[in-house]
Amino acid sequence: MLKKTVLTFAFLTVFTTFYGFNAHFGTSVTDDVLNDAAESDCLPLAEGKYVISAYDNLIRRISEEEGHDWRLMSAIAYHESRFMPDLTSRSGACGLMQIMPSVARQFEIPTDRIADPETNVWLANKLMTEIQSTLRLPEGTPEKDRMSIVLASYNGGIGHVSDARRLARLNGENPNSWEVVSRYLTLKSQPEYYENEVVKCGRFTGSRQTLAYVNDVIGRYDKYCRIAGR
Repeated sequence: MLKKTVLTFAFLTVFTTFYGFNAHFGTSVTDDVLNDAAESDCLPLAEGKYVISAYDNLIRRISEEEGHDWRLMSAIAYHESRFMPDLTSRSGACGLMQIMPSVARQFEIPTDRIADPETNVWLANKLMTEIQSTLRLPEGTPEKDRMSIVLASYNGGIGHVSDARRLARLNGENPNSWEVVSRYLTLKSQPEYYENEVVKCGRFTGSRQTLAYVNDVIGRYDKYCRIAGR
């Protein structure tokens, strides 16, 4: 079990450093395409009553089993696919949460099952659990900072976020503050930062995308909290 855990953490660090969990690089699905497909925030994809999407019950059940806020996972799903389960990017990410086949294999799930909504949401929740375990943010970390750093890891990679936190510590700043971490993520595009000996994952050029991702998902999460309650 210990060996498997170590291998899982190593995979997460390497995989998300270069690709990020959402793997938007090279995607053929644009925001315009997604927005055209979504006429409202709550898409009528199936019968029944719902507040956020037709997948409310599914996302809520799986997220609560894994200890995550279903409204946050719904916000991620909206950002990734506008709740369209058949969506596949050119890079191979697919489903509600845009999961890569490599992630499915790491969790021993056949790649032909990734698009299944239940499997897709389960994998996304497992990823969030692994990210939080790997980051080991202190209990006293403000929730907004915690959520932002976790989302940045989900999008831009644990490796780059960990580099930014190490740079913060090196310079006497708070590695658990999103304001600080986001600043060092941006600075990691400059050689005087990414060539520092504490940096393990090299240059990072995706800070603009990652910061926008964090802001967009948290903004939608706040909205879902207002309309969905717990």
